[in-house]
Amino acid sequence: MSTGGTGGGGTGGAEWPLWEVFVRDRRGLSHTHAGSLHAPDAELALRNARDLYTRRSEGVSIWVVPSAAVTASSPDEKDPFFAPAADKPYRHPTFYTVPEGVEHL
Repeated sequence: MSTGGTGGGGTGGAEWPLWEVFVRDRRGLSHTHAGSLHAPDAELALRNARDLYTRRSEGVSIWVVPSAAVTASSPDEKDPFFAPAADKPYRHPTFYTVPEGVEHL
């Protein structure tokens, strides 16, 4: 969803940058990707994100990140990229034994 696009306001007709929006809801512990929007700067991106993605007061924290700053792995390279983790069984919880008396781990 987009709130900007091309426009005046000192942008010279250039398209506003794309921002990725992450929201943490009231019951959540982490931010999740809510969507994307166009805005001329971080402050307006934050305000627009609040208006678009927390209309029902479900959010307690919002992050906006320029899309150009996001680096992601390629789905086409998932096997070679994640393969090194497969040979490290100590990273899996089945490698450890839970001591008696531990209720929450």
